[in-house]
Amino acid sequence: METLYADIIINISHEALDRVFQYRVPFSLCEQIRVGQSVRVPFGAGNREQRGYVVRLSDQAEYDPKKIKEILSIEEDSVSAESRMIKLAYWIRENYGSTMIQALKTVLPVQDKMKQKEKKSVRLMLPKEQAPGLLDEYLGRHYAAKARLLAALMDEQTVSWERVTKDLKIPRTTVAGMEQDGIIRVETEMFYRNPGPGGMEAEAALPLNESQEKLIQEFKADYAAGERKTYLLHGVTGSGKTEVYLAAIEEVVRKGKQAIVLIPEIALTYQTVCRFTKRFGDRVSILNSRLSKGEKYDQWLRAKNGDCDIIIGPRSALFVPFPNLGLIIMDEEHEGSYKSEQTPKYHAREVALKKADMEGAAVILGSATPSLESYQKALDGKYRFWTLKDRAKEAVLPDVYIEDLREELKQGNRSMFSRRLYELIGDRLRKKEQVMLFLNRRGYAGFVSCRSCGTVMQCPHCDVSLTYHRDGKLRCHYCGYEEVMPEACPECGSPFIGTFGLGTQKAEAAIRKEFPEARVLRMDMDTTKRKHSHEEILKTFSEGRADILVGTQMIVKGHDFENVTLVGILAADLSLHANDFRAAERTFQLLTQAAGRAGRGEKAGEVVIQTYSPEHYCIVTAAAQDYEEFYRQEIAYRTMLCYPPVWQMLTVLLAGPSEEECKQTAQRMARVIQNSGIRVIGPGEASLAKVNDIYRQVLYVKEKDYKELVKVKDRLELWIDRQELPKDIHITFDFNPMSSY
Repeated sequence: METLYADIIINISHEALDRVFQYRVPFSLCEQIRVGQSVRVPFGAGNREQRGYVVRLSDQAEYDPKKIKEILSIEEDSVSAESRMIKLAYWIRENYGSTMIQALKTVLPVQDKMKQKEKKSVRLMLPKEQAPGLLDEYLGRHYAAKARLLAALMDEQTVSWERVTKDLKIPRTTVAGMEQDGIIRVETEMFYRNPGPGGMEAEAALPLNESQEKLIQEFKADYAAGERKTYLLHGVTGSGKTEVYLAAIEEVVRKGKQAIVLIPEIALTYQTVCRFTKRFGDRVSILNSRLSKGEKYDQWLRAKNGDCDIIIGPRSALFVPFPNLGLIIMDEEHEGSYKSEQTPKYHAREVALKKADMEGAAVILGSATPSLESYQKALDGKYRFWTLKDRAKEAVLPDVYIEDLREELKQGNRSMFSRRLYELIGDRLRKKEQVMLFLNRRGYAGFVSCRSCGTVMQCPHCDVSLTYHRDGKLRCHYCGYEEVMPEACPECGSPFIGTFGLGTQKAEAAIRKEFPEARVLRMDMDTTKRKHSHEEILKTFSEGRADILVGTQMIVKGHDFENVTLVGILAADLSLHANDFRAAERTFQLLTQAAGRAGRGEKAGEVVIQTYSPEHYCIVTAAAQDYEEFYRQEIAYRTMLCYPPVWQMLTVLLAGPSEEECKQTAQRMARVIQNSGIRVIGPGEASLAKVNDIYRQVLYVKEKDYKELVKVKDRLELWIDRQELPKDIHITFDFNPMSSY
């Protein structure tokens, strides 16, 4: 039998994750030992016994085998939250390509140990009948500080430390002396930093309608039978998906389990947390990047100790160490922000399913516009398919108008607003109703279009838009095709051809100029940099202290403003013509979500979509809120061109300071893949071919079976380990990328 070695982390803290120690596995334990297990090992010069966690197993010794110590034992009860997290990190490392250390830092994100907050107070220990005599003694002997403190304690029995030291100005030495004499006692109570909204009045659950009740009864029956399924909840905007989430969580919490609620944007936190806090009180917590280190650590501690039942946050909230996880909810599951842009480039949906499988939890994926991946799995029976086809509270879907900006130009209108949108904004301002103007900037990548006829310069080989480069060339970043930037439109000959661009500041300025009486708010990356800035803007708008909210995609997801009766989409084409095979899907999702913000209360809503491509199927189906028809057309396109979810894709990105070394390494890697008989496209320049003097080359690998792509990744990792590659070339893997390279 070969000797087996285990890499072990001794201390699970953020600072210690970079330090791994190798131990020899005794032959008697070789059959039992697994990644993630807790073991006892001799540690340090004195060989004192310590607990450690196995993070990797190997048959290779990292240094002299004679100096490697041996594991003492495997702990029998090694199913702690840490052990489960390490197993999950190992799965992420194997499936997405990264080092184990990178995977561990992903799943243990808030492990910096912080001092816990404490609340101190001073309590009177002297019997009440003895206090007046002692007070007289203090006054007679001119012990002014002692007298002040005793007098205050005679009134209140317990006084806060802040009042003792700041208001009463009692020296610490005086407090210590009185405590030593047994007259008082200083009490310390530890408490958690709470970043959530406090002091909210409890609200009873809203009665579920027939459709919602049917879904919840099915969930309860499955849960009672011990079945932990994955459900895809496809509900039109405003159909009451959140009430279904709340009812499902109520059932799970009633059984003594906890729930994780994932949201795609920090901007959604405030409104979501308010709704959940009103239902579940202070058992709700939040976790996101805007929290301080102390707040993050306390929420992690609350989850680990079982002191909260629900954690709400973006994808990092998935890794809170709940001791008894029962449910993971992923709202707006289609969102690209659930995909990590840092190595390991995992997708939170896939990791949530694995985590739920490991911990015996159910999963609910919710969206008005599900990802094609999830919808296909629901149709194939891999997910349980739930639908809510009607809006809750008898609200109706808004009327949607598609405005052709080519016609507007022909009529002499060169402003940012179509004539219909301009008239409707003025109408809403007169009626004291609110307006949301959405600028669809997502996916903007310098595409070139004609304002006269709407033609977009396309790659003849890949059916994606060409990207404008500063050298005057238009390039395709999927196959390398290029052509010179035309001076006139090749379709209609118009000189009105150029890169398409529009900004939120420009939109805000235009609104203020055209409607000077309107109170305008802008919500984008620039206005939301400060902590709590999202909440402040949304609260101002929800309270009716602004008439028009202008913003990017962060304003269109999940928000519920009853007085919004008009939504204007200023430039639908900005994401439609991005050089990305998901461009139509993203545009459909954004337009549908944006349209869904209108008419959510008792008043009817209207939506205006401004576009140069009014006939495109994603715009027509979004206007009709017809997901089924969009899916039918989009999946046909993906099938024809071998794109996900029909085929699977692996992107290999190489980056380094030498352009030639980068190209040569990419070509060698391409030959390694081609030798295995798998389809590879490239190498070629990435869309950002050079960033900060770092050159970038990209390879695309396509295969129907995801497992085959994992094998390609494994083969490349092995090849990289055996080759003497330039040390400054950085290689990353991305499965089914959510953005173009």
